[in-house]
Amino acid sequence: MTHIRKYRANVRIGNWNEDLRLTEDAKKEYLEKKEKGELTIQKVDFLKQNLLRPVKLTVTSDGRLHFGDVVILVNMGGENRECSVVSINTDINSLTKTPSPGIQAPCGVSAGRVVQACTRTAFIITSVDGSPEGSMLHFEQSFALKTTSGFARGLYLTSDLQSFQKCAEKSRLQEVNLDVDSCFLSWWKIVHFDPQERLEYEELPVPANVKVLIIHCKTNQALAALSDQVHWTTYGKEYEVTAHTFLDSHKAEQDNNHWILCTSDPAGNGLVLLNHPQSAANNKELTQATPVI
Repeated sequence: MTHIRKYRANVRIGNWNEDLRLTEDAKKEYLEKKEKGELTIQKVDFLKQNLLRPVKLTVTSDGRLHFGDVVILVNMGGENRECSVVSINTDINSLTKTPSPGIQAPCGVSAGRVVQACTRTAFIITSVDGSPEGSMLHFEQSFALKTTSGFARGLYLTSDLQSFQKCAEKSRLQEVNLDVDSCFLSWWKIVHFDPQERLEYEELPVPANVKVLIIHCKTNQALAALSDQVHWTTYGKEYEVTAHTFLDSHKAEQDNNHWILCTSDPAGNGLVLLNHPQSAANNKELTQATPVI
């Protein structure tokens, strides 16, 4: 008697119909999300496209900082730390579509290693004492640092006293983030980076593109970039930003606390910092080249 095969390889067995329906539903859901732009890769591209959009920094004709100037905050780096810039640190989970697409507050910050002027790195020097826009910023004068409007929402760089519930994620030091409210927690001041010359520069106009300290008014802690605390972000490996004063053996602030409020080159060739790196790194030379009295 000839053997008759009752089943072939293409005969469906088990819950084949259920598996087929699940596959079709998954494909349909994928296509719907793709059409609405809700796929993870689409959200990441949308976030980067908006946050990395170029921003025009202020060109300072007199070499000084003014209220209303758009700048980036650059740390020149040090031992085991590259040059970095204070940046918005957010991911796709912090996006909102109401009332328009943008980031949600509160939002974190980090020190990114790509020094470029974009929505993610640009800050506006904002008055908190009634000083008119365009007037010069002085050493020891309170001010706020605000992100650009639109996608970055015009959030204020903010900090508060360190506590068990509220502190930096990695170092557990005083946290720095971005928030919607303009209050005393968002007030900062600039002091000369050299303690021995600090009194001489008090109340004088602040020159742009020189090393300074950015001090939080409430806690008296200096803005800092940490080389030993690293965040893996949507934009790569970046340093943690905190408000903490790091002192050396001579009671002087270390390079973690040294920042340059960088503006555009008057010649239109990008950042002053990148076109004149030696001058920007040497605070005394640049200060002498740009009179402040």
